[in-house]
Amino acid sequence: MKRKESTGKRAPKSRQPARTEPARTGAARTEGAKTEGAEKKRVEFSYHAPEAHEVSLAGTFNDWSSRTMRKDEEGTWRAGIVLPPGTYQYRFVVDGEWRDDPGCPERAPNDMGGENCVVNVQS
Repeated sequence: MKRKESTGKRAPKSRQPARTEPARTGAARTEGAKTEGAEKKRVEFSYHAPEAHEVSLAGTFNDWSSRTMRKDEEGTWRAGIVLPPGTYQYRFVVDGEWRDDPGCPERAPNDMGGENCVVNVQS
């Protein structure tokens, strides 16, 4: 997928940024699992866009391949990924347009002249 810069339209604010804490309740979050000496964590990503037809997640954790997210009844798109500790960059693709996570405070410059969102997974 070619990376396209946004047309300047502002995306709706996400209700929650990516989270890396262990689960307390619910099926969507799970406890960390030990793999090859490092504890992996489930990271939940969400993006509120009730009007969108498709929202995908792409980042350094999946070699910038789009992963389609699931839309809930309130119009929030969600995806969970199990990751080893480390720092990852990501963005959302909303109906074919690259978008930032408005709830993510940490950014890194990208090769397209914009910024990527950054999530840190702690062990």
